[in-house]
Amino acid sequence: MAPGDPVVPPAPPEPQAAAPQGPVQNSPQPSAAKAAFSWLRDLALSVVIAIVVILFLYQPVKVEGTSMMPSLVNQERIFINKFVYRFSDIKRGDTVVFQFPGDPSKSYIKRVVGMPGDVIVVDHGTVIVNGKPLDEPYVEAQYRDPRSYESVTVEPDRYYVLGDHRNSSNDSRNWGTVKREYVYGKAVFVYWPLDRLGLLH
Repeated sequence: MAPGDPVVPPAPPEPQAAAPQGPVQNSPQPSAAKAAFSWLRDLALSVVIAIVVILFLYQPVKVEGTSMMPSLVNQERIFINKFVYRFSDIKRGDTVVFQFPGDPSKSYIKRVVGMPGDVIVVDHGTVIVNGKPLDEPYVEAQYRDPRSYESVTVEPDRYYVLGDHRNSSNDSRNWGTVKREYVYGKAVFVYWPLDRLGLLH
């Protein structure tokens, strides 16, 4: 340091901010009322979604009569899928709900056994499709009809349908085939009575 230079004392250190003391506070927990509200909100949303699905995709219907025994019984409640055939084809073996050709104000439920273009013959109770006997495990022995019926060629966009209880079913053997446009649903699920609860095949 040169002579005569002023002596400047060092600046005192600036004070440091003191950290707050005391226990760390946890974020407040949701109250029981808020938790209950959240649960009720989720439940209500689930119910609304279920109602929308049932109303717009599925329709509950009641089975009347015995023509589909043992697959379906009288007074049984089932759901039908109303949209499945907008995106996929009707298949042999499907249980379908349709407007009765003789009176479209009525609905019938039967099983599809004949597709467009098929030649169907019922020979002493055995359904023969295009010259080959059709395997029908859903028709039990006591429900078979031993009668024979004339050969039928299924027209384009039509289906040959039969009840599983062949002795008591009013079906294509009596009034012919069903137009594709008359078929409006596929039976998919039994929901009542509870001892019959389950998917339909």
